[in-house]
Order: sequence, then C-alpha cells, then structure tokens
Amino acid sequence: MMMALCSLWLTACEPTVPSQYIQPDDMEDLLYDYFVSQGMAIQAFSEGAKVDYKRELYFDAVLEKHGVSRADFDSSLVYYYIRSDRFFKIYKRVQERLGEEAMLLGASADEVQRFTVTSLTGDTATIWNGPRTTLLTPFAPYNRLVFHVKADTAFHRGDSFMLTFLSDFIYQSGSKDAMAFIAVKYANDSVATVNTHFSVSGDTQLRTGSSSEVDVKEINGYVYLGQGYDATVNLRLLIMRDIQLIRFHKTKEVEEPDEEEDKARPRTDSLEYVPDSLRPKRHRLGERPVRVIPPVSATPVNMR
Repeated sequence: MMMALCSLWLTACEPTVPSQYIQPDDMEDLLYDYFVSQGMAIQAFSEGAKVDYKRELYFDAVLEKHGVSRADFDSSLVYYYIRSDRFFKIYKRVQERLGEEAMLLGASADEVQRFTVTSLTGDTATIWNGPRTTLLTPFAPYNRLVFHVKADTAFHRGDSFMLTFLSDFIYQSGSKDAMAFIAVKYANDSVATVNTHFSVSGDTQLRTGSSSEVDVKEINGYVYLGQGYDATVNLRLLIMRDIQLIRFHKTKEVEEPDEEEDKARPRTDSLEYVPDSLRPKRHRLGERPVRVIPPVSATPVNMR
C-alpha cells in the first residue's frame, strides 16, 4: 500500500508537458513510426537522391498519420531536447519497441542484440552487442556511444573489423563534428587504433587493419559528437541507425608455385598432348574424333 502511494506521489510530482507540445506518449509513437519509415525508405531505394526524396515523403506521411505539422514537431523536439533526461526516457522506450518489433518479424533476441548479419561464406559476422539505434547530443553524458567486445574462440589471427552505421544530423545551427574511434587490443597488450571524423548524413564506415602474428584480446571504441563552434542550446542531434561491428576473417592465400619444382614434378594428366603431325587424318565410319586438349598450367590466383 505504501509503495503504491509513493508511486502515485512521484507520478503526480512529475512535471507535465505544456499542451502546445506533443505529449510524451504521442512523441514516442511518432518517433517509432519515424524510424520505421526511414528504414523502409532506405531498403526500397539504394540511390542517394531517391532515398532522400522517399525519406522526406515517408516522414510527411508519418506526420499526417499523427495529425502533426512540421512546425509542431520541430518545436516539440526542441522542448524535449533541452530537457535531456525526459527526451532520452522517450528514446529508450522507442529503442525497446524497435527491438521487440524485429523479434516479432522473425529475428531472435540474440540476432537483434548481437549477431545480426552473417555472410553465406561464414567469413564475416556482426559482433555488435549494443543497441542498433541510438541518439547523441553535444552535451554529456549523451554525447558519446561507447562499446566493448571481448574476443572469443570465433576470433582468428589476421581478423580485421569494421564499424558501420547510418547517420542523420538534425541541426538548427552550428557546425557538425562527430568522430568514430576503434582500438583493437592484442594478447601481447599492443593496441592498434583507427578513427575518422564525419559531418554529413549518410553511411559511415571505419575499418581496422589486421595482424596475423598475435591473437585479438578485445575491441573498444566510441562515437563522439562534439559541440563544434556553437555554444548555444539550439537543436543538434545525431541519430545513428543500423549500427554494426563486423568481423572479417583473413582469406587464405594461394602460395606461388616454385618454377623449378614445377618442371621436375611428373605429369599425371589423363589426356596427353599429341602433335598435329601424329594425329590421324581420317576416322573410320562410326567413330567420333577424340578432342585432345594440351595440359595448361594453372595461373595462381591471389584470393586476398
């Protein structure tokens, strides 16, 4: 009884959102539909201009569905933006709903949260263990996405890694400056790092090198959104979607054959070359001429 009263008291004490802004539950539904629509636009079209056009078209459809104008959406977004704690509570619920929807469509919980993509050859796999969608602002503690992956028996020497994601900058003003960073720590405690800056919406990829001498111990990294040259509280958001950290196994190379050993190696071809001068000019009725193919030395192929 006492706990129920406390819960009611806390709910009553929570500040209400002014009526001119989109209410929290409605904002959650709108943002959820927004992310679903943007994913549909990207899946349907691969060319940049068509994707941008469809994304705008689908977003307008979402606003129409919820009976919200662009101006109302923008002003509500700014309202929640300067109240980061409330905004990220809404966004966290959106993330959970997106994960639940993916599982309802046939993905397992493990696929949603960890290994979401595996190639047919088995040489690559997504080892991302964080949220597939996230939101960053230039202000701590919401200005960075930090990740850590510990190596297991599926990791091999020579593996390389790539962080990839789709980014959307929603800025009222100010310069856009975000950085992605990956550090690969090896068993001998050496560390290899790579980073990149990005400031436009679209597909971002960051790939590490590989070492065939030492086992991988762990992978650490982050995506950081800086304040740029604007110290105001104007709306500045970085939305990251379809986040993946992909592991690539090193492809085995075909060794170059030694020329002297190749000459000394006895031939085991089942069809031997017969010079034209020794071939029969005529064939008896009913016999079919035998096509004799000279042996061809295989050209080594670099599989890298």
